[in-house]
Order: sequence, then structure tokens, then C-alpha cells
Amino acid sequence: MDPPGLVVHGKAEPFSAALRSLVNNPQYSDVRFVVGQEQQEIFAHRCLLACRCNFFQRLLGTEPGPGVPSPVVLSTVPTEAFLAVLEFLYTNSVKLHRHSVLEVLTAAVEYGLEELRELCLQFVVKVLDVELVCEALQVAVTFGLGPLQEHCVAFIEAHSQEALRTRGFLELSAAALLLLLRSDKLCVDEAELVRAARSWARVGAAVLERPVAEVAAPVVKELRLALLAPVELSVLEEQNRQEPLIPVEQIVEAWKCHALRRGDEARGTPCRRRKGTLPREHHRFLDLGFK
Repeated sequence: MDPPGLVVHGKAEPFSAALRSLVNNPQYSDVRFVVGQEQQEIFAHRCLLACRCNFFQRLLGTEPGPGVPSPVVLSTVPTEAFLAVLEFLYTNSVKLHRHSVLEVLTAAVEYGLEELRELCLQFVVKVLDVELVCEALQVAVTFGLGPLQEHCVAFIEAHSQEALRTRGFLELSAAALLLLLRSDKLCVDEAELVRAARSWARVGAAVLERPVAEVAAPVVKELRLALLAPVELSVLEEQNRQEPLIPVEQIVEAWKCHALRRGDEARGTPCRRRKGTLPREHHRFLDLGFK
């Protein structure tokens, strides 16, 4: 009986480089994709994609007929992200960039590429900054990426004022914004949070063509109006008459806290301070426990 064979390995780099040369190479290609809004034509190799990814195995399962096969249209994935996915499928490695990693991560989740997803998550955590964090939080919420979601919330808690001024904050979904407004650890005062919520709702109202108050309804209940001083509440009330944002009943509950000098008398009114809450004279009457 012959002894069992021994698997030996050649150099990985030349092999990887050879396969990388086939990415978007029309030579020997048997499948074409039309990708992104710019409708970029990208060439690939059916057997390689099918054996590396179940998504493409299902997508490309039908054998092409005679003649030139029709291109496969993938209009929702940006070209750069799709090329990164192909690079990973061909070489099991990928060059990631801060400006496009979230798009690659999104594609990895949608195509079921768990290893690429984990590589993207590790990279996002390394490069996370104020400009990127709200966009990353939105991706985490959209796809249920718990660890990334927790990391983003913690980052925003530590850099609240800067994060609230980014475009990414204004583009958060209501579900993502709720995560932030429920946090006790935001390093920002409530008055600034109210202003940020108004700006967020205005952007959403313009995009969705709906009233500001309707867009804001899912999130404003988490604003802790009882933390505002009476003069601030009066200003907010006047602003609310001109541009409805917060239900009148919620403002009334905040006034009850002032009138009764007891935060626990007005049920449902959040009186607990946040990490960045500025002190006000009436706070000594409220339940200001901080976790």
C-alpha cells in the first residue's frame, strides 16, 4: 500500500497575483455585469463566482445560451464596491478604503460573504471617526450588526457635539436616531439635542415631502424636556407654535415637572440627566440619577 500523500503548497503571492489579473478582464470571461447607477460594464468568470459565493451560484445558475449572453444588471451596488467584492472572490484578499468600506460591507452582507463582512467590520472599527460614525451606525442598524452598532453608539457618546453636526447624523433613520436619544451617556446638553432633532426632522421632511412633526414623531418622545430651564421651555414653546415639532402634551408634562418640583410626578417624562447635561437651578428638584 502506498503511503498517504502529502499536500505541499507553492507560493501564494504569484497565484493570488495571477487571479487578480483576471478581475474585470474580458479575456476568457463568460459573464458580464452592468453595475451601479453609472451602468459600468464589468467582466467576470462564471465558474469562479459560483464556486466562491452562493449568491452568484444562484444568480448564474442557468447556463448561458448560444451567442453573446445578456449582461446581469446589478444597479444598486456601486462599481468600486462590486470590484472589491470580485477582488475578494478571486484572491481571498481585498484592499479597503475608508470612503467606500461601508458600501463593500453592505455588498458583503447582501451577498452572504461572511468572511468579507468580518474584514470590513474590523476595518471600519479601525478607521472610525466623526465623519464616518453616523453612516456606519446606519449600516449597522439596517443590517442588524450588533457589535458595530454598539461601537458606533459608544463613539458618538464620546464625541456627541461633533457627530451631531455631520451630514451622516441628518441622514440617520428614525430607528438609528432613537438609539442615540435613549442613551444617558451622550456628552451633549438637552437644548442642543432638541436643535439637532429639529434639523434632522427638517431634512427628513424635505426628502419625504411630509410635515416636520410627522417625521419627528417617532423620536421626539425621547427628548428630556424637563431638563430645560423654564425660559428655555418658553422659547421652545414659541418655536413649536411656528414650526410644530414636539407634541403639546409632551411640553405640558415638562411644565408639570417644574410646577410640582418633582420629576416622578409626571409619568413618562424623562428627567434623568445625560452625561453632557449642563446644570440648571431646578435640577435639584428632579430625579437626576445617572447610570
